[in-house]
Formats: sequence, structure tokens, C-alpha cells
Amino acid sequence: MGDPIRILQVVVNMNRGGAETLLMNLYRNIDHSKVQFDFLTSKEGVFDEEILKMGGKIHRIPYVSDVGHYAYIKALNKFFSSHSEYKIVHSHLDKMSGFVLRSAERTNTPIRIAHSHNTSSEGGVVAKAYKWIAGKYILPCATHYFACSDKAANWLFEDKVVNATILKNGIESDQYVFNSEVRNQVRQELNLSRDTFVIGHVGRFAHQKNHSFLIDIFAQLNNDKPDSVLVLAGDGPLRLDIEKKVRDLNLLGKVIFLGIRNDINRLLQAFDVFVFPSWHEGLPVTLIEAQGSGLPCIISDVITSEVDMGAGLVQFENLNKPSDAWAKRVIQQNKRVLEVQDHIQKKGFDIRVPAKWLQKFYLDQTEEWMTS
Repeated sequence: MGDPIRILQVVVNMNRGGAETLLMNLYRNIDHSKVQFDFLTSKEGVFDEEILKMGGKIHRIPYVSDVGHYAYIKALNKFFSSHSEYKIVHSHLDKMSGFVLRSAERTNTPIRIAHSHNTSSEGGVVAKAYKWIAGKYILPCATHYFACSDKAANWLFEDKVVNATILKNGIESDQYVFNSEVRNQVRQELNLSRDTFVIGHVGRFAHQKNHSFLIDIFAQLNNDKPDSVLVLAGDGPLRLDIEKKVRDLNLLGKVIFLGIRNDINRLLQAFDVFVFPSWHEGLPVTLIEAQGSGLPCIISDVITSEVDMGAGLVQFENLNKPSDAWAKRVIQQNKRVLEVQDHIQKKGFDIRVPAKWLQKFYLDQTEEWMTS
């Protein structure tokens, strides 16, 4: 048997974001004797060690925000011209994928995939304008279009959306099955009593995730339900701002900042409700994980309905409603559902389904290119 085909996955870093978590879930569930993932990144990530252990390679180039546009493009062009071994490049940078795929096309990489994981760009006016320019290269330079949801496809691919493939953000569902022993264990680790009402959130501290409003919701909720805490897993540029807001509202000791964690499947067991008031999302893996543990989820209604697995766990709420309305809804939704495995399977969110499909896609595309 020959060597596996090597697929170049392009991300900023391999930390625990939605796209990165999906990539690792896929990577763990493909046959590494047939397909290997290598990564083109710009920064270190928490998954780097696991990637290397599974036989993946990690390449680094400086990111545009650190070196500027021309140096970034030069680094991209140099990378692709010196790594002609990659016949498939799979970019997960949303609109910024345009520059990656343009460099790949110029060096004759035959299979170039743009993968949409969101429904809006982050950043200020200048950053969004720059990303808009980058995005203009996606349609002419990509050979294939993937997205996590219909909304994400419509946002990035415009008139090519009919050609887009929806690849479900699957999870390793058996790792999320509710376990009361794990629940008690995690609560002990966090110094929480069995009776404490625990609101949970997993996400990067960035504008998109709307942490400031989440703190407002919790402040209202805590007035009505004093024996409650908010647990936040994740890190990001706005964390210090949110920590300051927590201090200003005299919520110290009530809001727990955990930073980046590699045991989200365990943490979810300790929560009573998952609250997710994002401004925009593609299809958040973390909401599939939360439902996988039977956790009720109160989420913003801008998030695609495709995220609802039909287990009665998702309640959509309008972001225009005040924080006290959200708080009341959160208090009402605290009943866990224990039988969710069938829903995960039926909706195609078990990672083995998209992993099997993607592996076949990579192999078929490689064979087609070799025989053409």
C-alpha cells in the first residue's frame, strides 16, 4: 500500500475554535493510512501536539496582521511554490481564503477548497474592507465550495451557492453522553455545590460572541436566583474587558473564567443551561456538543435553525429583547434531556458520517486528477 495522500488544511491557528474543533474531529475519524492532514498556520495552537502525534505536519507563515499585506502575500506565494506536493488545499479562513486560493492557483494546485464557517466578517471597517477584497478571489480561484450551513454558504459563495456542499459540524457523540458522576466531579473541581444553578458558555472572547450582553443576562438572573454562577470557557482579545465588567457589576466569584479547556465534554455535564447570544454564526460546533450532552440551549435567533437537532433543547431568542427577558427564559429552561443520541444520528451530526464522506471526496478527487 502506498503512502497516504496529504491534504493541506489552512487556518490561522489550531486552537479550540469552531472550525478547528471540526477539523480535529474529522482528523481523528479518518483512516490515516489513506489520508493525512497537514496544516498551514500562522500561530501556535493547543491542538499542535496532537496533530504531530497523529502524523500531521505543521507549517507556519506570518499572519497578515503581523507583517502587512505584501509580506503576507509573498509568504503565501513562497510557500505554495516550494510545496508542490500538495494537490488539495482546504482553506478555512472564510473571506481571507481568497488570498490563499489565489496563491494556490498560481502555483497550479489542482484542487482548491473554500470552506465557509461563518455568516459575517469580524473586525472594524478597515478589516472588513480588506476581507471583502480578499473574498473577491474565492469564486474565481476555488474549485470546490464547502459550508457548515446554508446561511454560511449564502454569505461566502453568493451566486455559486448552488454548487456548495454542506459538511455537517459533527461531534464524537459518545464522548458527550450525560454522566451524573462526571457532573458531580466537575462541580467539585470548580467548587460548586450540587444545587448551584450553573449557566455555561463556550466561545472566544470576541465581538461575535456578545459576552457583554451575556454578562447583562447573568446579572439579571443572579438577582432572581442568587445561588447561580456563570462559567465561561475560552479566551480572546475581549477577555480583559469582560473581566472588568464583571468587577464593575460586583459579580466577582459569581462568574468563573476558565480559559481555553480541552475537556469541554466534561464541563458541559456540570452546566444546567447553555446560553449563546452571538451576533452571527455559521453553525457552532459548541451548540452541537451542548445538545449532545442533553443541555438546554438559549441562543440568539440569528443562528441558523439547522443547529437544532430536534431534541427539544434549543430555544431561539431575539437579541433586541432586554436582558431580563433572556434571564427569565434561562431560568425556565433547566430540564436536561437524556436521550439525544438518535437525534444526533438522524441529523447527521455524528462525526463519522462527514468524516467518511470527506475521506472519499479527497481520495476521489486525487484519483480523478491523477488520471486526467
